[in-house]
Amino acid sequence: MLNTIVVALFAGLVASSPLRVRSPYAVKETHYVPHQWSRVGPAPADHVVNLQIGLKQDQFEELQRHLWEVSDPDHDRYGQHLSASEVNDLVKPSETTLDLVHDWLLDNGIHTSRLAYSPAKDWITVSLSINAVENLLKTEYSVFGHEDGDYIVRTPEWSLPQHLHEHINVIQPTNSFFRPKKQANTVLSVEDISEKTWKPMKAPSLPTYSPGTNATTVCNTSAVTPLCLRTLYGTIDYVPQVPGKNKVGLNDFLGESNNRSDTRLFLEQYRPEAATAASEFKVVVIAGGNDEQTQETPEELAAGKDLEGNLDVETIIGIDWPTPLIAYTTGGSPPFSPDLTTPTNTNEPYLVWLQYVLGQYDLPQVISTSYADDEQTVPYSYAKSVCDGFAQLGARGISLFFGSGDFGVGLSGKCVTNDGKNTTRFMAMFPTSCPYITSVGATKFIPEVVATDARNGFVSGGGFSEYFPRPSYQDGVVPEYVKSLGSQFPGLYNKEGRGYPDLAAQGYRYVTVWNGTVHLLDGTSASTPTVSAIISLANDALIAAGRSPLGFLNPWLYKRGFKALTDITSGSAAGCNTTGFPAQTGWDAVTGFGTPNFPKVLGTLGLSNRGHS
Repeated sequence: MLNTIVVALFAGLVASSPLRVRSPYAVKETHYVPHQWSRVGPAPADHVVNLQIGLKQDQFEELQRHLWEVSDPDHDRYGQHLSASEVNDLVKPSETTLDLVHDWLLDNGIHTSRLAYSPAKDWITVSLSINAVENLLKTEYSVFGHEDGDYIVRTPEWSLPQHLHEHINVIQPTNSFFRPKKQANTVLSVEDISEKTWKPMKAPSLPTYSPGTNATTVCNTSAVTPLCLRTLYGTIDYVPQVPGKNKVGLNDFLGESNNRSDTRLFLEQYRPEAATAASEFKVVVIAGGNDEQTQETPEELAAGKDLEGNLDVETIIGIDWPTPLIAYTTGGSPPFSPDLTTPTNTNEPYLVWLQYVLGQYDLPQVISTSYADDEQTVPYSYAKSVCDGFAQLGARGISLFFGSGDFGVGLSGKCVTNDGKNTTRFMAMFPTSCPYITSVGATKFIPEVVATDARNGFVSGGGFSEYFPRPSYQDGVVPEYVKSLGSQFPGLYNKEGRGYPDLAAQGYRYVTVWNGTVHLLDGTSASTPTVSAIISLANDALIAAGRSPLGFLNPWLYKRGFKALTDITSGSAAGCNTTGFPAQTGWDAVTGFGTPNFPKVLGTLGLSNRGHS
């Protein structure tokens, strides 16, 4: 009670006096160290991090209102997306918040001249040594080692002066152990099906397409190609009308890049008319991201470096050409060596990427991301801050797609809570659990079923968020699905959480060229760029008709778009030593509403035949 009175008194002084406010420190946030991490030792005092301070956004609730209105196909404002400046005006912090935070930093010897700001000034970034951060946050950092050999610098708990608790939402890197894993490690390589040196298949071995050809004729579901995907989902006859006005993007993290030589080999074989796009797609390097185009080292080859990046770029161009592609490659999370004495960046790459794109005024209308981690590896404050950033992009008309994970409801043997109780629980994934993005599951075969592969443990992921409540757009379908499960899985999932995925696409045995050879890859890392490319083509048709792009997809998807999807009713998100959530009629927590039928998507948008050759 006394602390409350003190804080109130200080707040009054802020309003009435130029005196700086000071108050005792109190713990702002604690997060358990995930089971896969263990403390190695103290962090080097001179190790430098880019501390990112997320401030309270003054009108975020108003931004949410705008997001729902411009994304709801039944609302008068549907499609009237906000500009970057309009979004910034809604999320900027109050002057009081900025003044209090500036005073606190100055009291700790950090002058405003050292600070960098996001366009809305809701994020402050400053480079500090671990010693300085420990003093600032009254905490102690350590080096933590992951069971797979990576190291990062983190602290499970951090504090702030009490009067700043309501003004600062999150500070990172502190207690977030999130790593944007290539799902499973996201990309699952099945086998190498080529010679050590690239030898193109003879043309007669490739099926050809003619109008009226069906997917079963051109698809080998044991080696999925762009021709198969374009035929199966109905984009094969669509000719993009406004490339340049319409763009598509993808994300690379963890040192991944998109190899142009491999992409050219892939396109020459599987979409020859698009081969020049291998040298034309744009790469944006953020915070030391990787755009390496040289031969991989033996160590990089052993780690499968660029398998993910190549799968993404080859899939999108293979479907979406000639729509311009932008590849964002973001640094920020290389392994930290515990005996290293020079500064190493161990920041959170999602925040780095998010802050960069929020500062850009010209963005692709669709962005595909095939990286995720267990939701419980991040504290709620971090998850919410990143998710709220996605809402800002949605309000601007950007569609964000994330893979739903590659281990069903969780990897058996790893399904325990990270709250000190070790309770058995299905593992929700992040960021795919964020309600402001569209989550993508995976299928295989024709007719399609839930994608699984016993050879590498791949099972398309699905589930319910532990952090984010069910959004209103899901109220018409998700409660019925939960009810249909009856007494299955008692205590293993959050029945009131945001359900995912929202839809799905093929994600099994994609032909991918890597290191000059052909490989077959599984994962929602394959289905996510596929759906992204298809929705990008729908945007092309909309923009050509003088209309706005789809933007944040889910309100439209759950009200109307689901009618243009093929329902998947066979298979389940097996994991955690259970059968996992089953596919069934209607929405389900493994394939969402199903897979896209592009002509039906256009029909739902009132664009039935537009752009078809």
